[in-house]
Amino acid sequence: MKDLQLPGGDLLCRDDRAIVIKLAGARKILSTSYLNGGYREDLRCLFNFCEVYGSENERCEMRAPTNEEHLRLVAGELGLPAEATSGLSTAAKMKYATIRSECYDDFSVTALVTAGIDVNGSRAGDPALWHEKEGIPVLEKPGTINIILFIDAHLSAGALTRVLVTCTEAKTAALQEVLAPSCYSNGLATGSGTDGTIIVSNADAPTCLTNAGQHSKLGEYTGRVVKMAVKEALVAESGFRDYARGSVLKRMKRFGLNEARLLEAYQSAGLPNQIDPAAFSEGLKELDGNDSLVARASIYAHILDLLQWQLIDPADAIEIAERVLANVAEILEIKPPRFELKTGENGPVSEELISCLARLMAAGIG
Repeated sequence: MKDLQLPGGDLLCRDDRAIVIKLAGARKILSTSYLNGGYREDLRCLFNFCEVYGSENERCEMRAPTNEEHLRLVAGELGLPAEATSGLSTAAKMKYATIRSECYDDFSVTALVTAGIDVNGSRAGDPALWHEKEGIPVLEKPGTINIILFIDAHLSAGALTRVLVTCTEAKTAALQEVLAPSCYSNGLATGSGTDGTIIVSNADAPTCLTNAGQHSKLGEYTGRVVKMAVKEALVAESGFRDYARGSVLKRMKRFGLNEARLLEAYQSAGLPNQIDPAAFSEGLKELDGNDSLVARASIYAHILDLLQWQLIDPADAIEIAERVLANVAEILEIKPPRFELKTGENGPVSEELISCLARLMAAGIG
């Protein structure tokens, strides 16, 4: 167990099972937890629990029918008084938790983050998988960003709520900057369906603040600290830097471009002297990591995003896409193929643009 004293005197204890925070004084807390969530001033302990600790298959198992009772039992296992504790749980490993802290003048902001989103990333408005019935949840996919944010300043109730907004915006900004894909649509992720956040304000601090918007220093530091901590935690947990660089397939995965689709495009092209699937796979590995192609794939993906968001006309999307495809052909040292792209509804145009890229890449491998 590693102990760390946070600004304001709160004690953080960490092992592979959980991170436990023992609060040192009066605290205003705003929490999304199922256990003692909402606004509280009577809590003494907080935790972030690894649900897959000790599990051979790394599956999250509910200890009770409801999330609230489940977390109550977890608190008991950790030796914490459930009536005075709030907590979060995740499949992310505690050893990969990131702690970031910055001070400004008379206050500080400290973010504790665990993050995994590669199998549960979602974009606000994506199709949902379940509906709560009498408080009974269903088992959820692993992949959660949990944030416990400590503000060493006495915040008004309004400022505490605004910190939650700024913190959430910072988390989403971090996901945009690593181009994290949604697992439920072809959009970029804004979070996951199981994210949790706890905001802690030190009510004993001499500094009193009432504004946490982006024009305030508290908002600035909250945004910067949370964004850095989320990005670092994603890299620590699952090497998420790969989504920001290094792979054409990962960059285009959310649009359905994968090795199977490329192989199908290659085999259906009727090219002479075709190579076998194993050789194709080896050729794809080299192509997938080509920095120039990754850069072009990023531009291509953004064209598809703009088309989906209806910020450019299909005709303009096609024109720009054809130029990118011609540039890709130059990199692959093959003759630019002729594509007959037609304007129409965004969906069909997007699908045809992906098919064009698949055929071009497949030809480059062959």
